[in-house]
Amino acid sequence: MKKRTKGLLTVLGAATLALGGCFNQASESTATSEDETATSSGLLEDGVLTIGVTAGPHEDIFELVKERAAADGLDIELVVFNDYIAPNTALADGELDLNSIQTGPYLETVIADTGYEFTQAFENITIPMGIYSEQYDTVDELQEGDTIAVPNTPSQEGRALLVLERAGVITLPEGLGIAATVDDIEENHLNLNFITGDPAQFIAQLPDVAAAGINSNYILDAGLSAEELAIAMEDPEDTTWVNWVVSRTEDAEDPVIAQLEEYYKTDEVKTFIEETFKGAVVASW
Repeated sequence: MKKRTKGLLTVLGAATLALGGCFNQASESTATSEDETATSSGLLEDGVLTIGVTAGPHEDIFELVKERAAADGLDIELVVFNDYIAPNTALADGELDLNSIQTGPYLETVIADTGYEFTQAFENITIPMGIYSEQYDTVDELQEGDTIAVPNTPSQEGRALLVLERAGVITLPEGLGIAATVDDIEENHLNLNFITGDPAQFIAQLPDVAAAGINSNYILDAGLSAEELAIAMEDPEDTTWVNWVVSRTEDAEDPVIAQLEEYYKTDEVKTFIEETFKGAVVASW
């Protein structure tokens, strides 16, 4: 059951964006229509579907989804966060109906650490890891002894190294995957110098290194172009890092979730993603 204690969201520092109106029934009759079924669902007991999103791509895309849903009478309220902890706390506490902020591996870590009973509702986007450079246009231009920066955060270091391996720059032990670190590199024919650091700082450091492994959301936040700066990108067919809309497990079968997925997974939304983010965000359906 959803609780509406907005004060908690204020403490969490979330900015709410609300739509007026309500979820309209298709007719005045007592017959149960498709709209009425959704209205009576647990997540819509107050007529509003409340979704937590992180600022940036998730917020931008859901603004479009919200407009389309409103045209059919589904009222969506977006709660915008600037971190990845508060949205899961708010979902667990019943302040949100759903959230759209995280990858599958991150969600698994959250569940293991907190015991939250969450379920992946549906996949939506991938924000790929890229190797970005201001000096070079392709990885083939990398020179002997160049310095490459990779994230010092768990899994993200390995994620960047896997992109470099896929591009033929290095070789990693078979099967190590995202657990790889720079100490695990087996072949480094250019004798590249690898440094690790806070990925949020890599944009400022780009002029000082040959290239850096950066999550594309940082590129977007800086107003830069992934198309222009990327010299290697994560495999678009790799589903490991897909982002998910997440619900509480008790609400996983609520019919409004399937309805929301239909509004999200449209050609219009996919085109918006392609034209707006130009490769820095990829539709995952």
